Amino acid sequence: MIRVATKSLRRTAAAVASRTFLSSLPSSSSFSLISSRNLTQSSQVNTVTVEMINYALSLARSHKSDGLDSQAMLVLEQCLSAQSTPQAKGLVHLAMSTVLHERGDVEDAMNKLQTIQDSTDYALGVRVAALEGLVGLHLEKGQDDTSAVLADKWLQLFEEKGPLLALEDGFEVFQARVKALKGLIEVISGNLESAGSSFQGIQDSIGSSGSAGLSCGEYMHATQNFSSAKEFYEKLVQGQPMTTNSGEPLVLATCNMAPEMVFLAATCALGQLEMHLGNFDVAEELLTKALSKTEEHFGSNHQKVGVILLCIALMFRHKASLEHSSSLLIQEGLYRRAIDLLKAPPLETEGLEAHIQSSDIVVLARGERMKNWAEATWRNPRLSLAEALDFSKTGSKVPVVDLRISRVL
Repeated sequence: MIRVATKSLRRTAAAVASRTFLSSLPSSSSFSLISSRNLTQSSQVNTVTVEMINYALSLARSHKSDGLDSQAMLVLEQCLSAQSTPQAKGLVHLAMSTVLHERGDVEDAMNKLQTIQDSTDYALGVRVAALEGLVGLHLEKGQDDTSAVLADKWLQLFEEKGPLLALEDGFEVFQARVKALKGLIEVISGNLESAGSSFQGIQDSIGSSGSAGLSCGEYMHATQNFSSAKEFYEKLVQGQPMTTNSGEPLVLATCNMAPEMVFLAATCALGQLEMHLGNFDVAEELLTKALSKTEEHFGSNHQKVGVILLCIALMFRHKASLEHSSSLLIQEGLYRRAIDLLKAPPLETEGLEAHIQSSDIVVLARGERMKNWAEATWRNPRLSLAEALDFSKTGSKVPVVDLRISRVL
């Protein structure tokens, strides 16, 4: 009896703490995992559960002291023990995956996501969110073949059981998100024609919001349809929400596909787009904003910060090339800092080229100064290293750095 009472008191204390913390946050915060209004109306997830999830995520990301991510996991474990519906449990597991990923426990996050997306106990939205996060992490690790297998499996599931799955609210959104995953994988593989087929039909749908919308925008960007790409990016930067057929918010996402990561990546992508258009003042403002927000979210020493520093260095390089000016000292400082944050192995370490995570990002940061190593390490199938470094010529392909997965598209 005493043990049961103690557990109950802990859950109540955690709930009160979450309500107290959430009351100090803006109600329109775009960095919430889910919308309490949408999910509580389904009677499957109560308001306290939503608040505890958002509180745990905020706690893990506060960077006020060491160990807060562990405290966040404890809050989520207590929250999980109080749930009775698969939908609520699934949401807590998604939040746990995000905390694990952001503190560097990527394998644990992937294992949890694999379990979720394989189980039919969870609602379709939870499973698709788990799939999206799992594919995103595989892509970040350079495991493109595994990502393709996962996406194809789900596309086949939609084809075979579409009428049954269509009974679930938000079906069209979830189907569009899986198609967008396939399209992103095709862009990474250099298959722009196949990517176009995947994105066809979802560009004007509600399914083109969130991470799917960013992938659509990046496809447009890579194919130099700059005006359409800009529309996608601006909607995401402005925080326009994904909705169900009833018009309610529907933001179920995790890890590097979570809403805040999409916002940061869209801001970074929009900055790159303005750079490609030659609008360098606007590009610098947007990339600086992405840098500041990424430091706030992940901390100043995170690898994602290094990715944005690379984008800023490329912007200065492109500006100097077009304006026949020099900013070598600025570029060199940015490149060095990016290399440090990306944790690239020393050049004298031979035979490790294929094992460098975000290898194309590292190559761009080292660039022509280390030409032989760079050419041996470059893996991008769509454009050569020379094209990625010099895209000022008329008709040249443009590189698009995806901050979500730290890859050059």
